[in-house]
Amino acid sequence: MIRPAKPLPILAALAFLALGPAPAAAAGAEALARGKYVFEASGCANCHTDRAKKGPLLGGGAAIKTAFGSFFGPNISPHRTQGIGAWTEAQFIRAMREGVSPDGRHYYPAFPYTSFTRMTDQDLKDLRAYIFSLPPVDRASRPHEIAFPYSVRAGLWLWKRLYLETGPFKPRAEKPPEWNRGAYLVEAMVHCGECHTPRTRLGGLDRDMWMAGNGDGPDGERIPNITPDAGTGIGKWSAEEIVESLETGILPDGDEFGSLMADVVSYGTSKLTAEDRKAIAVYLKSLKPVVHRPVGAAKKKQAGK
Repeated sequence: MIRPAKPLPILAALAFLALGPAPAAAAGAEALARGKYVFEASGCANCHTDRAKKGPLLGGGAAIKTAFGSFFGPNISPHRTQGIGAWTEAQFIRAMREGVSPDGRHYYPAFPYTSFTRMTDQDLKDLRAYIFSLPPVDRASRPHEIAFPYSVRAGLWLWKRLYLETGPFKPRAEKPPEWNRGAYLVEAMVHCGECHTPRTRLGGLDRDMWMAGNGDGPDGERIPNITPDAGTGIGKWSAEEIVESLETGILPDGDEFGSLMADVVSYGTSKLTAEDRKAIAVYLKSLKPVVHRPVGAAKKKQAGK
């Protein structure tokens, strides 16, 4: 006797065809590999994972203390309600390019979209594909702790008019490919300027002091000058020493990077290819030297007493 086929496998197959494959499978192995590279270079996990408390990957980060208040990296895991799992590709790119959420809210620039806006569409698509391949985390994001008037998001549209220039990085035709690659990494993907450039009173990057160090960086840390000035920057470092530091975290004098930069190296620049680290060194060595020795916030307070 011929038995009728069981309906469940057929229904499951029809559902698969209707809904399509999971995002990770749809992306393909090559896209996921590229996305992982972008993910590590961009340091996504550094702000969106609370490593000190052994928190889940991308489930929300520890506080980033600034002069404007404390910001908490939200859950950006692919959870559909607590994370960004319901975001379309267009919504993800808009958030990275324009600093706007799917429901139209302006993001605070603690999220460095002022740099990420310069990433290519392909890198952003690959980054999203990789994030969507990771485990979803069912945990609510912690709200920021910001005092008035900075707690009013409506003012961010004006801030963006002053400090946000949207659009992907444009290579300079007169520069060699290695320089352009280094500029792209530093200015966009690795977003070095977000910490190494001082900010105005309104929190925008002071472009005239590009990479000249920040005395009041995240968590009040003093972020060094990395322009080629020999006295206050890294002008005495060779390109090879810069490459070595980005790979190992060891400085030319034998000391080691500490605190925030240690994480940047461990989880970010050490994962780059040797060619990309060299490109960063080439770009940094080409910058205008700026004489500036940033003073930490704690010393500023002492001096003001």
